[in-house]
Amino acid sequence: MGTSVQVTPLCGVYNENPLSYLVSIDGFNFLIDCGWNDHFDPSLLHPLSKVAPTIDAVLLSHPDTLHLGALPYAMKQLGLAAPVFSTEPVYRLGLLTMYDQFLSRKQVSEFDLFTLDDIDSAFQSVTKLTYSQNHHFSGKGEGIVIAPHVAGHLLGGTIWKITKDGEDVIYAVDFNHRRERHLNGTALGSFVRPAVLITDAYNALNNQPYRRQKDKEFGDILKKTLRAGGNVLLPIDTAGRVLELILMLESYWADENLSYPIYFLTYVASSTIDYVKSFLEWMSDSIAKSFEQTRENIFLLKYVTLLVNKADLDNAPDGPKVVLASMASLETGFSHDIFVEWASDMKNLVLFTERGQNILTFIYDSYT
Repeated sequence: MGTSVQVTPLCGVYNENPLSYLVSIDGFNFLIDCGWNDHFDPSLLHPLSKVAPTIDAVLLSHPDTLHLGALPYAMKQLGLAAPVFSTEPVYRLGLLTMYDQFLSRKQVSEFDLFTLDDIDSAFQSVTKLTYSQNHHFSGKGEGIVIAPHVAGHLLGGTIWKITKDGEDVIYAVDFNHRRERHLNGTALGSFVRPAVLITDAYNALNNQPYRRQKDKEFGDILKKTLRAGGNVLLPIDTAGRVLELILMLESYWADENLSYPIYFLTYVASSTIDYVKSFLEWMSDSIAKSFEQTRENIFLLKYVTLLVNKADLDNAPDGPKVVLASMASLETGFSHDIFVEWASDMKNLVLFTERGQNILTFIYDSYT
C-alpha cells in the first residue's frame, strides 16, 4: 500500500467505553467518532485533548452519546475546530440526543461542561451526506474521498469508507448483519479486501437467538409483569436502539391485543418521532415499499404515547404501564427518577435492553 495509514484508538478499545479513533492518512487526520458516556467524566477525553487541535475532519458514525457525546465539549474546551461529516439522521437524532443529555443533567446539578448553545454551535459545522455519496477533499486532503455506507445498527448509522490512491480504509464499528423492522442489514459484505479494516467484536461470543423468539420472550416477560399488577421500566437511549424497541412493542401489543399503556418519555420524544417519520428513505426497503403502496408511515404510533416531562406520567391514569425513559445508564434523567420511585415495589420490573456504560445487565424480576 503506497498510502501511509496510522490508526490510534483514543477510547473504546478492550472495553465498553465510548468510541473515538484517530486515523491519519498521509498526514491528514480524521477523528472518527467523538464519544462520551452518561457519566461525562472529562478524564476519559484526555487522549482526545492531546490531538484535538490537529484534527482535519471528524466523521460521526451513529447518533448516540457513545459515538458523538463529546463533540460539543471538544469544540468548546479542547480546540477541536474541524469540519464534521455525518448522515442526516445521525445529525438530527444526535442533536436531539445531546439536548436530552443536557436537559437531564441540568435538572439535578449545575452542569457546566457545555450548554445548549454549545451543542447548536458544534452541530452547525456538520456536512450531511447520503449513503454512498462521495465527498472529495481538497488542499491538505487532496486525493482523499470519504463515503458513508449502511451499518444497520441505528437509523442513519454509518460504516465509513475512506479512499486514497485506490486503497480503502473501512471503519465498521457497531454494525448489524440482520435486517430489522426498520433497517436494512449492513453493507460491510460489499467491500472487497480493504487495505485497512477497523472493526469490533462486541457480540462475537454471543449466540443471538432468532428475532421472533427473542421478541416473544421479551414481550411475554412484560405481559406477565403487567398482568400481575406491576409496572415496567425500560431505560433507553434517546434516539437510537429505542426506535426498534418501540416498533417491537407496537407489533406485540397489536398481536396480543393488549391495552396497557406504553409511554416514551424523554425531553425530546415528540421531536424524535417527528424527525423519524421523515426518514423513511433511510430505512429498510420493505418500509419504503409499504409506504409507496399504502402511504402509511410505520412510525405513526398506535400504542406508544409520547411524553416530554415527568408530570405527564405522574398524572397518567393509575394501573400497570410500560415506560421507556432516558437515560439508559440510570446515571440521571427520567429513568433514574422512575427507578428510585418504583424499585421498592416487588411487583415492578426494571429491564435493561442492552449492555454498556458500566451497567450490569439485570432484571429486577420479583415474580420468579
